[in-house]
Amino acid sequence: MTRPRHLGGIVLLAHGSPDPAWRRPVEAVCRTLRREHGVQAATAYLGHGPPTPEDAVERLAAAGCTDIEIVACFLSSGGGHVRRDLPALVERLSRTHPKLSIRLRPGALGEDPDVVAAMARAAARPFAEDGQNERATIARN
Repeated sequence: MTRPRHLGGIVLLAHGSPDPAWRRPVEAVCRTLRREHGVQAATAYLGHGPPTPEDAVERLAAAGCTDIEIVACFLSSGGGHVRRDLPALVERLSRTHPKLSIRLRPGALGEDPDVVAAMARAAARPFAEDGQNERATIARN
C-alpha cells in the first residue's frame, strides 16, 4: 500500500496596498521560490486587493498541495496583524479546508536572521562599493 503524497506550498502573505506597484517585491519573492527552489507558492494580501488569503490557499490546493504554510511578509511580528489577525485567519482557513494542513510560520519574515543580514548588506552596499566601509562602521557605532 502506498502512502498519499503530501505536497507542500507556501502563501506569502503581506499587508498589501491599493497601488499594484507595491506588490512587485512580494511577487518577485514568489517567482524566486517557484523557479529557484521548486516550491509551490502563491501571494496574498490583507484587504488591499486580490489575491486574498482564501484565493491563495485555493490556488495551492488546486495544484495538489495538502500542507500549506503561511509566511507573514512583515518586518516585525509586533503589530496586530501578525499577533492577532493572522492566527485567526489560519484558524478560519483550516475550518474552511479541513482536508488541508494549514499553519502559520511563527514570527515575521523580516525577523529571520537571513533576512536581517540581507537587508543590512543591501543598506551598506553604497559604502562597500565605494570603499567607504570606514564611514559605515562609524555610523553603526
